[in-house]
Amino acid sequence: MDTLRQSRHQASRQAEPSFAELFTPKLITVLREGYHLPQFKADVIAGLTVAIVALPLSMAIAIASGVGPERGLFTAIVGGFIVSLLGGSRFQIGGPAGAFIVLVAATADRHGIDGLILATLMSGVFLIATGYLRLGTYIKFIPYPVTVGFTAGIAVIIFSSQLHDLFGLKLAGKEPGELVPRLIALGEAANTTNVSALVVAVLTIAIIIALKRWRPSWPGFLVAIAVASLAAVALNLPVETIGTRFGGIPRMLPEPALPMFSLDKAYAVLPDAIAFALLGAIESLLSAVVADGMTGRRHRSNCELVAQGFANIGSALFGGICVTGTIARTATNVRSGAHGPVSGLLHAVFLLLFMLVAAPLAAYIPLAALAGLLAVVAWNMVEKPAFAALLRSSPGDALVLLATFGLVIFRDLTTGIVVGFALGSVLFINRMSKAIAVEAHAPLAVDDVADATNGGRNAYDAASASDPDTVVYRISGAFFFGAAATVGTVLDRIADQRKSFVLDCAAVPFLDSTAANVIEGAVRKANRASVRFFITGANQQTRRTLMAHGVKPPHVRYKATIARALAQIRAESRMPEDVALH
Repeated sequence: MDTLRQSRHQASRQAEPSFAELFTPKLITVLREGYHLPQFKADVIAGLTVAIVALPLSMAIAIASGVGPERGLFTAIVGGFIVSLLGGSRFQIGGPAGAFIVLVAATADRHGIDGLILATLMSGVFLIATGYLRLGTYIKFIPYPVTVGFTAGIAVIIFSSQLHDLFGLKLAGKEPGELVPRLIALGEAANTTNVSALVVAVLTIAIIIALKRWRPSWPGFLVAIAVASLAAVALNLPVETIGTRFGGIPRMLPEPALPMFSLDKAYAVLPDAIAFALLGAIESLLSAVVADGMTGRRHRSNCELVAQGFANIGSALFGGICVTGTIARTATNVRSGAHGPVSGLLHAVFLLLFMLVAAPLAAYIPLAALAGLLAVVAWNMVEKPAFAALLRSSPGDALVLLATFGLVIFRDLTTGIVVGFALGSVLFINRMSKAIAVEAHAPLAVDDVADATNGGRNAYDAASASDPDTVVYRISGAFFFGAAATVGTVLDRIADQRKSFVLDCAAVPFLDSTAANVIEGAVRKANRASVRFFITGANQQTRRTLMAHGVKPPHVRYKATIARALAQIRAESRMPEDVALH
């Protein structure tokens, strides 16, 4: 027995990936697989498409963050290149993100541009340390209601920050950073509304929405900005532009330089640097998970965090702002047919070429058009179906969601995440206590029973264990946000040469919204691969939670036992394919 245990332990150690394997960039992995002209052509098209999307968005995010538009381009070019060069995600696109607008604007306001760049560089160091210490796995422990709540809260703040340019208002003093004082100040300036600016903003929003509906393959952001700019110039509209406020953008990257450093300055910006690193880690890994869900691949979180760290350092050296994985641009990269990280590298190169060639034209872009663009981004950031599902799911999940949402809006992002995580942990402890109370009559170890008295036994069917087209997974114990990442890794592989999948939840006393979201993603992936998905043994509360998150027929079928699910699979396998699907 000891020899067997030792051999298993040695095999487990041998199976563990080495340090080099964990931190080898995906770019190297893709090139080793074999990279030829067809793959390069696909990456060229995807990189160009993403660059067209990123060009106006990078400038808009930078302006909303209280810095010049050129800093957004510096961030996308330098940071985006490094993320794709060193990252652990095959499809990740790095650059400035809307989620950082609030933090970047507040840091620039408190410490100036030099303080902002220093905080960005320090956050890069923190991210590198987090990755090399392999702490990226723990980022996945953030409960699902927290991520939905803070994303929605950020969206509200972004939208409110664009009302000034959206309506072309003229404020008596500086625009307040807090939401309520800001809305009061904007309300007092309502009589200064610039109708021309409002028309330009509405035109931009309308074009983006129309193209997304009727011409989804077109670069809606760029087309909308181009049309709005042409209209403003042709009609000589009295609207503020990039040129009138910032004097245009440069045609070259600046020379790299270290930010001004002192111990006092570093200590002053330390909280902001930590906040940048925390949000950057969360946002980047969320983006990587989205790409995984779209493609069936898997990223390496710690390698990705190291790349994000180097990207932030690189961005700071060139005068840029915070870099993170961007969900919208990463999804665009996948939908455009990207093969690997080369598309991200090319996206940065194309942005540099755009800046070299078209920099003078940027001066004519109306700020109202960029505000309209960010208004659409803010609307898209809110996960509306998920928000509604969490409100219906349970009072506890609704409390975590609303607390995080409210604190992000009225307090700050870091407080929202910390309090949301704490409430989620308390909610888990409460649910565990109830689950233990229900099973209090059960002994610590179940006694052996005679085969004859072991109720519900069926004759062993070897075919059910050896069927290559069916796989059965059993989950035992509480399925909550702390275990969701591990189980999700297993569920992600369900479509690998399988036709039917059975997930047994008979030994799950409860699951939370994070776990339900993981299962919903697995069901969605199974449906795309035409895999039949069964859930067996789920108790009433578990089924109610799953139903609230969209895990319901016809996408998934519920059965009382594994045997009944397997019987259904065998019966359907004997049917003609069209009848079985019906």
